[in-house]
Amino acid sequence: MNELTPERLFDLELRERPEHAAGLKAVAISVQHVEEYMHFGEGMHALLKMNQKDGFDCPGCAWPDPDGRRSPIAEYCENGAKAIAEEATNMRVTPEWFAKHSINEMGAMTDFELGKSGRITQPMYLAPGATHYVPISWDDAFKTIAEELNALNSPDEATFYTSGRASNEAAFLYQLFVRQYGTNNLPDCSNMCHESTGTALSETIGIGKGTTTLQDLHDADLIIVMGQNPGTNHPRQLNAFEKCKKNGGRIISVNPLPETGLMKFIDPQSPLDILKRGTKLTDLFLQVKINEDMSLVRAICKILWEEEKKAPGTVFDQEFIETHTAGYNAWTKMLEDTSLQECIDGCGVSAMQIHEAAGMIHGSEKIVLCYAMGLTQHENSVDVIQEMVNLLLLKGSIGKPGAGICPVRGHSNVQGDRTVGIWEKLKPEFRDALKAHFNFEPPKEDGFDVVNSIKAMHAGTVKVFFALGGNFISATPDTSYTAEGLRQCNLTVQISTKPNRSHVVHGKKALILPCLGRTEKDIRATGEQFVSCENSMGVVQMSKGVLNPKSPHLRSEVSIICGVAAATLGDKSTVDWAAMANDYDSIRDAIASCVTGFERYNERVREPGGFYLPNGPRNRNFGTDDGKAHFTVSPLSTHQLAEGEYLMMTVRSHDQYNTTIYGMHDRYRGIHNERRVVMMNEEDMKKAGLKAGEKVDLTSEYDGEVRHARLFQVVPYSIPSGNICTYFPEANTLVPITRSARKSNTPISKSVRVKVTAKKD
Repeated sequence: MNELTPERLFDLELRERPEHAAGLKAVAISVQHVEEYMHFGEGMHALLKMNQKDGFDCPGCAWPDPDGRRSPIAEYCENGAKAIAEEATNMRVTPEWFAKHSINEMGAMTDFELGKSGRITQPMYLAPGATHYVPISWDDAFKTIAEELNALNSPDEATFYTSGRASNEAAFLYQLFVRQYGTNNLPDCSNMCHESTGTALSETIGIGKGTTTLQDLHDADLIIVMGQNPGTNHPRQLNAFEKCKKNGGRIISVNPLPETGLMKFIDPQSPLDILKRGTKLTDLFLQVKINEDMSLVRAICKILWEEEKKAPGTVFDQEFIETHTAGYNAWTKMLEDTSLQECIDGCGVSAMQIHEAAGMIHGSEKIVLCYAMGLTQHENSVDVIQEMVNLLLLKGSIGKPGAGICPVRGHSNVQGDRTVGIWEKLKPEFRDALKAHFNFEPPKEDGFDVVNSIKAMHAGTVKVFFALGGNFISATPDTSYTAEGLRQCNLTVQISTKPNRSHVVHGKKALILPCLGRTEKDIRATGEQFVSCENSMGVVQMSKGVLNPKSPHLRSEVSIICGVAAATLGDKSTVDWAAMANDYDSIRDAIASCVTGFERYNERVREPGGFYLPNGPRNRNFGTDDGKAHFTVSPLSTHQLAEGEYLMMTVRSHDQYNTTIYGMHDRYRGIHNERRVVMMNEEDMKKAGLKAGEKVDLTSEYDGEVRHARLFQVVPYSIPSGNICTYFPEANTLVPITRSARKSNTPISKSVRVKVTAKKD
């Protein structure tokens, strides 16, 4: 069996953590990555066009660009520069490279080594029992896929995964092909990250997205940041925090780790900021225990409720509550029955700090609550997010300037993919629109999400796995279990730019279909094309590559999907796939006819900066059945740890974006040259008899099955007692497939019970 995460240690070095994020150091590292992996002139040309109104959307995160003026020299961050260097690298993975490296040799490489090999230049095929990928023509690749799909007993025996980096145009065509083929098996990366957000917010405010604009963060009295590390994952968000602070706002940060990017920021484009050594961001840091955010917020709400009872209307926004909400009385009754001390004990934050946080919220009229996957990957994630909504509702902080809820998305079009139809659940209104516009009967039954796709592959009921981007095996939970499922498939297909772990963990047959990157020009028969993306705040704008393709054999995602669809569906399809492939305006016209909010799509997307999609809660128009925002009542979380157990969360390093590893360092945490580490509380280390750098194995046990992750090194760190932290994908094998978030079915990657055992020599 090929290695899923090679158990190799490097030269771990622990350094002092920096006091601030960004600054000139970030500039230097950005330039270093461009110089190392690209032609410098080409790299600078790309950077100057990234996130510009006439350029391309960063292939990294989904943080929004300013509506008005944008920096002419650097509307990007350090990780954006790394993403460009990764995608537009000078390195090439040719058929000769694959001839030199067998599957077993590829499996022995780390994810970093695989990714840095370069851009794949031609379609590649792995025959049953073969040891090496070999080149294949596009037509033969499409024929192979069509034969496998059409040989299945049911369309539901195939599942079609989507990465969040696919454009609106590619995603819409992908779901259209899959539904014309006859299934709703459309798992996507949202299932593993912000599915809990979509579920929680749809139930409470009637839309599965955030309600804020970028300007709202600038204008807020108070920003609360929970379960997020923006300095690494969304560095441009720090600019918004800085503007809030300079406008007189304050920031509360809630996290198990004291992340550098939450504490202090130096704007590398501001000479004055550099001279002043930056801006302090966090006014109050609450070091909460893993997955005890609900206990913390419940405690704050209890304190505010006691003050509200003393002087009604002075703490809560009673006019907003009476006019725009439902469920308030049940919620306040729950507060009456809540033990403040139980909440304080549960969250691990001192009573003094909790009262201070309550005081800051009491004195704020405009509150923005930002969060990310630190809240979304637990069994009770939907409840936790809804508790955050309760806090905003009691202050009337939804639907007015400077206020709202701000889930910060990962990949740059993960929100857009869902908007244009990538979902295993087909909404009736969207089904009717597809039926009317394309004259076919879309399937009605819900399809498989990520977790259920993995289980179906493992059971042998899904026999073809198709991925539009991403690195499925490295993103998913229970890695060994997932690998067993993938290996049982008759065919696995990966649309990719570079080698990754999912090319190593394959079906009986495997195809790699290399595509254009976001940075590259897309020339079709009708001329140069552009695509479009939706950011975290619901803005849709064009993205047009500026670099020449890295190989003449590459095709765009749109072209690949159209080729697969035409070969598979043939005369049965009601779609002119060739026309769609050659003129992306025709795709956008179809989206405009099928998806609410995209009226005059082709016209509005060409406007500089794009356009906002409708967002009812911004105007206090809540899309729930009764038109009101809903207070919800949920139980507190409880984690019963056995002797020697810890609660583990998995996180990214600073040299990482999702499953893409840019380097071997985690600069802001002071961890260098190593990824197989376990961050532990020093008192816990002493109690367990462990020393810094000691080699350990990790195990988790759920439902009678023990899972292993071997050969890690202990790193002393500021983390609550009883909690530990590791990187993914190295520790993903410990995340059980049998446990997921209630309602959203998101894997519990941020709260896994584990044991740490010293490794015997």
